[in-house]
Amino acid sequence: MNKSIIKEVKDNSIAQEAQIEPGDKIISINGSSIKDILEYKYLITEEYLFIVIKKSNGDIWEIEIDKDYDEDLGLIFENSIIDEPKRCHNKCIFCFIDQLPKGLRESLYFKDDDTRLSFLQGNYVTLTNMNEEDIQRIVKYRISPINISVHTTNPDLRKRMLNNKNAGNIMGIIKEFAEAKLTMNIQIVLCPDVNDKDELDRTIGDLSKYYPYVKSVTIVPVGISKYRQGLFPMREFTREESKIILKQINKFQMHMLKKYNTRFVFPADELIILSQSEFPEAIYYEGFKQLENGVGMITLFSKELNDALKNMKKHPLPNKISIITGTLAYPYIKELMNKVMDKWPQIKIQVYGIKNYFFGEKITVSGLVTGQDIINQLEGKELGNHILIPKSMLKADEEIFLDDYTIEQVSTLLNKPIYTVEVEGSALLNKLFSKKN
Repeated sequence: MNKSIIKEVKDNSIAQEAQIEPGDKIISINGSSIKDILEYKYLITEEYLFIVIKKSNGDIWEIEIDKDYDEDLGLIFENSIIDEPKRCHNKCIFCFIDQLPKGLRESLYFKDDDTRLSFLQGNYVTLTNMNEEDIQRIVKYRISPINISVHTTNPDLRKRMLNNKNAGNIMGIIKEFAEAKLTMNIQIVLCPDVNDKDELDRTIGDLSKYYPYVKSVTIVPVGISKYRQGLFPMREFTREESKIILKQINKFQMHMLKKYNTRFVFPADELIILSQSEFPEAIYYEGFKQLENGVGMITLFSKELNDALKNMKKHPLPNKISIITGTLAYPYIKELMNKVMDKWPQIKIQVYGIKNYFFGEKITVSGLVTGQDIINQLEGKELGNHILIPKSMLKADEEIFLDDYTIEQVSTLLNKPIYTVEVEGSALLNKLFSKKN
């Protein structure tokens, strides 16, 4: 089966000029068939391309292209990696997918552990399913940055945490990537009494030796749903434990600032909230290197909204709006919306922090809020003229929640239109002021 079927051709691209169309298949580039997206990206760096295309009607076209080495062709494939994704071979003691209830859509139970998705989508990978050939392909194709789930640099502990005998050589692989001058972002899912305390000191210390190729390290507290029956016994960090972890992080930050002018290691927002500490200013996050990992999201959102408030010239019409979020962000969103209403009293905004009864109340992030929890908690409430929700609550490119409720279903049951908004302060403010949502 040829997986290199073209889904979309970007406007004004080289491919469009060459009359390549959606539904066409790439047979070869410069005589080489395409194994996956890594090979495709590598092959199109050549300045001269001889491409064989099978058109959707079965005709074979041969196309010659002269281009700059860094010019993209403008193709998007039906299969984003032009191959089947690699499955995760681990049985991590903290895995959230293992904590999902039964009966959800099948795709939610799929565990990927694929460096190609790390490169394309920012997914974090453990590298336990890679052999030396796979590693050398990454080096050859200069795939960077790579997002790696390390969790611990203690080989024996990592084997136990991932329940995988192949998990112990993570520092050997990181060393290979660093020697090849590939950059990496690291994630540590921190579990109480497992990889914290002295083990955390060891892990951060080991990783810091590979700066600048290890660009950043994020500490993420373990997430616990109510579906952990039969799994490794796990608990949340307490407030005092979270404070101690922040002190550990700060110790390394001070060392790395002095030595390399970077903080290097950062706490996820959830850890700061667990400790009941104040959020730092935007400068602390050094360009928000791991924003997709929940690091600095609240600080950046606040900064964007406050900046937009200062620059906003519009005078909005009177309106009543509801905003839905998770309980983690609720107090911060509420405080920001109070600022909006102070400046424009004609806008009435009600913020609702939805408790997560579907996964359990220990799950507090907006991205795991479900349609049924929204319905059950907002039915009969004063919701104004319409409702805004963050796009992160929905499946990518689809208007569907994790529990398969659609926006249309939730909107119908609450008898209010629902609109999505990007998780950006300026985007939310523009939605609040928009006549058409």
